[in-house]
Amino acid sequence: MSRRFNPIFASLFIFGAILFAACAPTSTAVPALTAPAPRELTVFAAASLTDAFQEMGQQFEANHPGVKVAFNFGASNALRTQLEQGARADVFASANKTEVENARKAGLTDTGGEIFTNNRLVVIVPSDNPGNVETLQDLAKPGLKFVMAEKGVPVGTYTLQMLDKMSADSEYGAEFGPTVLKNVVSQEQNVKAVVAKIALGEADAGVAYVSDVTPDVVSKIKTIPVPDQFNQIASYPIVVLKDAPQSELAKEFVAFVLAADGGQAILERWNFIPAQK
Repeated sequence: MSRRFNPIFASLFIFGAILFAACAPTSTAVPALTAPAPRELTVFAAASLTDAFQEMGQQFEANHPGVKVAFNFGASNALRTQLEQGARADVFASANKTEVENARKAGLTDTGGEIFTNNRLVVIVPSDNPGNVETLQDLAKPGLKFVMAEKGVPVGTYTLQMLDKMSADSEYGAEFGPTVLKNVVSQEQNVKAVVAKIALGEADAGVAYVSDVTPDVVSKIKTIPVPDQFNQIASYPIVVLKDAPQSELAKEFVAFVLAADGGQAILERWNFIPAQK
């Protein structure tokens, strides 16, 4: 006996299928996350800033996905010359005001920048002290091998100013500076090269910044403090260059350098004198 087709049952079945389909959850397409477009920020900075700025660069990159901070470290006068000759960069950080002012005069920037940190001089000798340099007066000992930066390099200029002040003091006498300069066996292109010479024992004494006594050389050198009346306070300005390819990102980097909980804290860890002090 065959079953008869029941149109009512069929209608109910179709209606149920439609209702089920309507109530079934629909999948929503989730848009794929788009990675930030890669950007490169180029910073020209004084050689003495190498360690502190490398640490800053790592933090800045971590806070700005897709950004790569490329540094060019060297003597401030050499960096300014490179910029004048057409090198492209976003930020210039100098170890003196002079080179930023020279950059402004050359049309590379509209301002003299903002002072973000300070530094001071220290005399350094190899850890085994072959020249028996115990006091600043010993820098004038006959036959001592003295190394300093070139005159145009900020730390070289500061060294000459230090010697001039000491020569004007009766404790040292007018011939102190000229006598020390007769002991110069090498004039280096930047302060890091001066530190390297002393750490390797290739000279008996030199002048660097206190910030250059870093963990990688502290066991290889000894320091002799320079009293305040002879010392030179190096002021470091930073500026966004006028034709910066990444001008907005450059402004953010400068703001990070100036931030108390950002660049200023890092600079203090590397023995710089924060700008606000």
